Amino acid sequence: MTEIMIAALLGLIEGLTEFIPVSSTGHLLLVGHFLGFSASKTFEVFIQLGPVLAIAWVYREKLIHVFGTAHREETSRRFIVSVVLAFLPAMLIGALAHDFIKSVLFETPRLIATMLVLGGIVLLFIDRIAPEETVSDAGRVPFRKALAIGFIQCLAMVPGVSRSGATIVGARMLGLSKRASAEFSFFLSLPTMLGAVSYDLVKTRHELDFSALAVLAVGFFVAMVAGGLVVKWLLGYVSTKGYALFGWWRIILGLAAFALLSMGA
Repeated sequence: MTEIMIAALLGLIEGLTEFIPVSSTGHLLLVGHFLGFSASKTFEVFIQLGPVLAIAWVYREKLIHVFGTAHREETSRRFIVSVVLAFLPAMLIGALAHDFIKSVLFETPRLIATMLVLGGIVLLFIDRIAPEETVSDAGRVPFRKALAIGFIQCLAMVPGVSRSGATIVGARMLGLSKRASAEFSFFLSLPTMLGAVSYDLVKTRHELDFSALAVLAVGFFVAMVAGGLVVKWLLGYVSTKGYALFGWWRIILGLAAFALLSMGA
């Protein structure tokens, strides 16, 4: 495969899997491992920016309203505070554990496969074991629940867990509806992903290489378009169908990865 084709493939995987609870990082690392492809730091940053811009565009009216009315509407202020509270644990723990996560956990395909399977099992049962829904609006998440979701999100620092999967499962167990859980996860992704990308840029600034602009542009554009399409589809799907589909997806992928790894792939 040419570099452009690989960039398009990885951008597609990033965009399709970033907001659904199947672990975009796990998918990218496994695909890279089996293709023998090691993405540059610059490429990793660019394809992560694609879905960030996609979510900002899809929710642009909501974001403009919230920030435009925060000075006079308590509901808007509370929404901003709840997202910030949910972001803080990842910001602090991510900064402290960044080097260990990137250098150790990201280099263990069997760990990724294990987390895919375990997370899949959780998703199969989450809608059956979730408590009564007490929050149906992502803009009205109580502060304590928002902070708890933030700590649960930190589990996604282990590749294969899934950021959206951790936050959605955490939100469901704290009484958020299926739709509110997915939507709060989307909004939380904005500061979380922007923070992670910014931190990576600072940490790897001496390794950045913009010589292959076509490759970067293709990966970024494909990830952005795919991410935007997934967000629009996902809310409608999970509101009526739940998360079992993604549970089976994770389990099948994890078991397939184990099989390939056992054969020396």
